[in-house]
Amino acid sequence: MTLSYRPNSNADVVKLFVLETDEPHPDTQNEKGSFGEIVFHHFYRASMEHHPPLGIDVSYQFIVTEKGGSMPSYADFEPFDGLVITGSVYDAYGDNPWILQLLDLLKEIWTRRPDFHFTGVCFGHQIIARLLGAEVRPAPSGDWELGHCAIDLTPVGQRLFRTRDKRIHLHQMHQDQVVAPPQPETSGGLLTDDTRVEVWGSSPHTAVQGLYLPNRLFTSQAHLAFDDRMVKRQIEMRVEAGSIKDLEHADRAAETAHLEHDGRAVAAAILRLFVYDDDGMGW
Repeated sequence: MTLSYRPNSNADVVKLFVLETDEPHPDTQNEKGSFGEIVFHHFYRASMEHHPPLGIDVSYQFIVTEKGGSMPSYADFEPFDGLVITGSVYDAYGDNPWILQLLDLLKEIWTRRPDFHFTGVCFGHQIIARLLGAEVRPAPSGDWELGHCAIDLTPVGQRLFRTRDKRIHLHQMHQDQVVAPPQPETSGGLLTDDTRVEVWGSSPHTAVQGLYLPNRLFTSQAHLAFDDRMVKRQIEMRVEAGSIKDLEHADRAAETAHLEHDGRAVAAAILRLFVYDDDGMGW
């Protein structure tokens, strides 16, 4: 399935392949569609605010083979400029057959397509970090980072988001984390010796809130496109599944679901990975 938007016939077009690694709450799916559709509508709004406005094509595919999904092949990515890997209930450090198959696919794309852009959210952030040799594991405290949370920006993050503010706020829903950014010596040859993968933000719970490599990579541990109802429903799903056991923490997080967040700014920064935004900020 492909969704498209064109502001005009001369607009640059960003073509994204969304790899859906989970399904939203049934009520969210009925209202907003799958995570691929949610990603399209979120990036569509960001693309209209780009300078000049961008066109956007989003194709999406559910890839969890043990739940009826199918994994695309390398050839399926030929028309696209980049991919987005969604969040998931699965552990990015796991050895489920579909996760290992995904890692093999990502490695082939990374190796054969130096022009290709890799973006990911939550699980997507973690699996890309794992691809490049970083360690992914549960938080040492064992607790979850939930709800509306502050993220402290590094100087790189301030440049990426074109802000002099030292913080942004996003909705979180994770226990696992990337321990440290990928390094060339542990990347299995995927990163050259002079490559530095930057961290753009951190929080007390998670030191690596996002990764950045110019013209190549942008990830976010936090979610970009969640609204208040989605936040509450996703927390509810995790509680019912027994993943979140601290019910007071879950209730406190759900109470923050209505607060404004900076998901649009993150989407805008991701689009700048593909096409420069001449908004006059001077960064």
